[in-house]
Amino acid sequence: MAHDPATTGWKLRWLNGRNRVLANPAFQRFAMRNIFMRRTARYHANSMFAVITGFVQTKALTAAVDAGIVRRLSDGPATTAELAQGAGLGLEAMQRLLGAAKAIDVVELAAPDLWVLGQRGAALSTNQGALAMIEHHKLFYDDLADPLAMLRGGRGQGKLAAFWTYAPAAGQGRPATEDAASWQGEGDGAVSPYSALMAASQPMVAEQVLDAYDFRRHQCLMDVGGGHGAFLAEVAARHPRLSLKLFDLPAVVAGAKAKLAARGLSHVVLHGGSFRDDPLPQGADVISLVRICHDHDDDVVRALLKKAYAALPPGGRLLIAEPMAGTPGAEVMGDAYFGLYLWAMGSGRPRTVADYLALLAEAGFGSAREVGTALPMVTRLIVAER
Repeated sequence: MAHDPATTGWKLRWLNGRNRVLANPAFQRFAMRNIFMRRTARYHANSMFAVITGFVQTKALTAAVDAGIVRRLSDGPATTAELAQGAGLGLEAMQRLLGAAKAIDVVELAAPDLWVLGQRGAALSTNQGALAMIEHHKLFYDDLADPLAMLRGGRGQGKLAAFWTYAPAAGQGRPATEDAASWQGEGDGAVSPYSALMAASQPMVAEQVLDAYDFRRHQCLMDVGGGHGAFLAEVAARHPRLSLKLFDLPAVVAGAKAKLAARGLSHVVLHGGSFRDDPLPQGADVISLVRICHDHDDDVVRALLKKAYAALPPGGRLLIAEPMAGTPGAEVMGDAYFGLYLWAMGSGRPRTVADYLALLAEAGFGSAREVGTALPMVTRLIVAER
């Protein structure tokens, strides 16, 4: 897009002037003392400090989970000594950890030396997806120990990439992000860590999609990259008459069969294949891509969207559901978190709604629009019609 020199010049002059004022220590002191500016100044100071200390807060949360504090307090109140004994920590160390957990509202005191879950801790205690991500993030945080080294080294050079990569024996050498995991040959054992992670975190995404989109207009849904069927299971619970198909790698589909049967979903039609190499099966009038596209580079996404277009009948719909860049109020999630996460993973990039609308038009879809979700930080939803 061409820039208007006059507009750009005016904006640059204003931004440079603003930044000179904000960087002036004398102005900073004035703002903190001025009754009309104090609240805004404190807000920005606190926000900046939260960014600076964010990694420490994350590690305090991880420690509270790993020490069993969240699990133990979900059963009822406990003393510091009881929590220390359960975690194998000394009393002083547990006091320090509880102080940190209290500061981020994971725990709070109900009485002197009687701990209960805080508001955030209570919500976390039953959120299996969030708990699974806390454990999974240990790999990502190891890569982030030196973020510049990670960026200089190129995409996908650390521990996180190893988690997402096919084994060399498979002859693929590419990110296993078709909701599939580290596929290392036949059988489901090698893909279970990733599939378990996706299954645990899928319900909160599925809830957003199901609240925003009415599947009753459709006859058959095919979930591409559907893993062990976590998303389809949530859809089936609300729309039991909807026919369901699942498309994923053969090793993943093999594991999905038993898991779906255990949930009373033996009727789900399973298709083994790779959306990189194979055409998508036909027969569904709606196809879902749930947390699939942002894991892949543009060339893969372009090809996948064209395959989805070819598989759908006229009037069929494609759903793209995932966190997206440029989400108002959640820029940190879409632009900062996923920007670095996908770099470490070695594949994909965060995209805006406008990016997807352009890709869908290129694939041939006649119309596409965003459908609002209750928590766009968790997922946004784009619906395209063939």
